[in-house]
Amino acid sequence: MPIFERYLSLWVALSIATGIALGKLMPGLFSLLASWQAANVNFAVAILIWAMVYPMMIGVDFASLKRIGSRPKGLAVTLVVNWLIKPFTMAALGVIFFKHVFAGLIPPQDAEGYIAGLILLGAAPCTAMVFVWSQLTRGDPTYTLAQVSVNDAILVVAFAPLVALLLGIVEISVPWETLILSVGLYVVIPLIAGAATRNALSKRGGAKAIDNFTARLKPYSIIGLLATVVLLFGFQGQVILDRPLIIALIAIPLFIQSYGIFAIAYAAAWAWRIPFNIAAPCALIGTSNFFELAVAVAISLFGLDSGAALATVVGVLVEVPVMLSLVAFANATRGRFPVDEVQNQ
Repeated sequence: MPIFERYLSLWVALSIATGIALGKLMPGLFSLLASWQAANVNFAVAILIWAMVYPMMIGVDFASLKRIGSRPKGLAVTLVVNWLIKPFTMAALGVIFFKHVFAGLIPPQDAEGYIAGLILLGAAPCTAMVFVWSQLTRGDPTYTLAQVSVNDAILVVAFAPLVALLLGIVEISVPWETLILSVGLYVVIPLIAGAATRNALSKRGGAKAIDNFTARLKPYSIIGLLATVVLLFGFQGQVILDRPLIIALIAIPLFIQSYGIFAIAYAAAWAWRIPFNIAAPCALIGTSNFFELAVAVAISLFGLDSGAALATVVGVLVEVPVMLSLVAFANATRGRFPVDEVQNQ
């Protein structure tokens, strides 16, 4: 299905329009799908993400994990951007735009909520969709898994204190059920399934069988991505139609943050001569957000109808188009990075 890859941005735009239209025309259906959730993790979306993540997990070579220690640069860039830069730039952009630039357009109490939502997004690096972006840039699946795993380990310890610091709230209750369920659905289960599939294919036909199988799955991964976009925009279609100005105002600092963080990480990877199959995922990991966790915390702290909850939802809507544009840019600049000599051995 090369036509899907060639015009992916067009298909995503059509999927966004389709999702909004279907959400308006069939609200009952999307309400039913939205109810299929636990701990703010929607199972319909989870199944589609699982379908996208599974092919990449087949490419994870556990024997290569020991090589990660000899290539620490990509991991270092990811950790510095995710934990020492991203949360603070997001908080700063929130204050700049909602305390100053947009001050005359929204009530001050609403501004506080939008800033809080942006901070929650900035403090929660992505777990699931990172594997999709890595796959679209032909990233090293084993290294990507290591990066996500380390980020998740830090997230467990650092998320609550970091959010408490930036929000000025002493008590932050981390929704452990959301965190554990998301990691289980998006990382553990597809990883186990991918390892079992890789083992079976390897016994049957070696590396060639693995490559052929994942190539056959790729079109379905793209269909899963488009279906995910339809669902996400269908769930929030009425909100977009009812409050277009607020959605646009919240989206502006999110766009600046996403492209700015990617530029920092990608430029650092280029300057440090990190191979592309590690550089692209390490920059994309820092740009993407763990929106399920951010939404869950926003609702628990500020309420379902709060500005903070709305801001985290806008983060979901902005992420897919932005990340696809960054994937396209990364693929177009692939030749400016060195080739991974370790992977080619």
